Amino acid sequence: MVNIKKKLRGINGGSMFSQKLRNLDWKKFQALPTHKRKEYFAKDGRIFDVLFSQQFSRATLDLLYRIINKVRHIHKTKDGAKWLSSLLSTKKAMLYFTQPSTRTYLSFVTACQTLGIQTADVRSSQTSSEMKGETFEDTIQTFSSYFDVIIMRNPHEGHAEKASFVLNNTLRPIPIINAGSGKDQHPTQALLDIYTLQKSFSDVGGLDNKTIMMVGDLKRGRTVHSLSYLLTNYNKMKIILSSPEQFRMGTEITEFLKINNIELLETTEFKKFLPDADAVYMTRIQDEHDTNNESSSYDKKKYTIDQEALKDIKPTSFILHPLPRIFEIKREVDKDPRAIYWRQVRNGMWARVALLIYLFRLEEKIFDR
Repeated sequence: MVNIKKKLRGINGGSMFSQKLRNLDWKKFQALPTHKRKEYFAKDGRIFDVLFSQQFSRATLDLLYRIINKVRHIHKTKDGAKWLSSLLSTKKAMLYFTQPSTRTYLSFVTACQTLGIQTADVRSSQTSSEMKGETFEDTIQTFSSYFDVIIMRNPHEGHAEKASFVLNNTLRPIPIINAGSGKDQHPTQALLDIYTLQKSFSDVGGLDNKTIMMVGDLKRGRTVHSLSYLLTNYNKMKIILSSPEQFRMGTEITEFLKINNIELLETTEFKKFLPDADAVYMTRIQDEHDTNNESSSYDKKKYTIDQEALKDIKPTSFILHPLPRIFEIKREVDKDPRAIYWRQVRNGMWARVALLIYLFRLEEKIFDR
């Protein structure tokens, strides 16, 4: 009989993380601090499952930046685009999106198509065997039998991480990509945000030594959570957190920023600090997470960029938004050259192409092209 422990070690490149996982149940594992949990989602010194921003080092971010730029260059020619579409033509991806999504879903589908990856999707748990009583664990393991990567978006925190925990304890662990989990994190959005910022600041020293202003529902906005963690990889950063008092960023994130030498300013003011920002990252009110109509007290006029607010933003600054927007950026702002949120959308697909190349370890092929 095959020695299961030996087989698990072999599948995971000889690393010890599977053995450690086998000694913990999910609740005990989830209680571990992030810096200990993240090692269980790595293989051979690389990220294996993409779950939260704390997994990314400056070296990995810089590598992804190089991959994106190289892939975009290759894709400009017909032959290059054809070559890219052959890279992963034998691979299949499951898009398990049980939370509504437009940009992220289409971005991943297009990224897969660019690399020749075949896709299938489940857009609601109502259409899966979970409706018949199948456990989440069995559903995920079923997907892993057919696919080479699972891309997940879920309204509940921790579901992508739980899926990774489950699969890393099986004979067929495949990468899980967190495409958004509740109020928790959205790491691939943060990757495209970092790329957009790096690219925008490429002529002025890159992202180091910049002031980033985040505005809106910072308590429940998972994009700002993930971006905050990634920004700790850059030098001499300052972050201004502008929000109503009831929607302040959680202390677990602000303490992490301080520990990692980020200069931090928390304020309920908005226009007062616009002149200080090198980039203004706007977000919408996350009213779908209301439990007692909390969003009704949000002062829309106070936290909005319109023509008047543009006067306070430096000519060299940039305006970003993860979208969808509701009221926080007026459409008249779209024509301003500092508004780069539509560029963000385009960058999202390329960032996800680069991430898939990284997960399937094809970056050397890309650089040799």
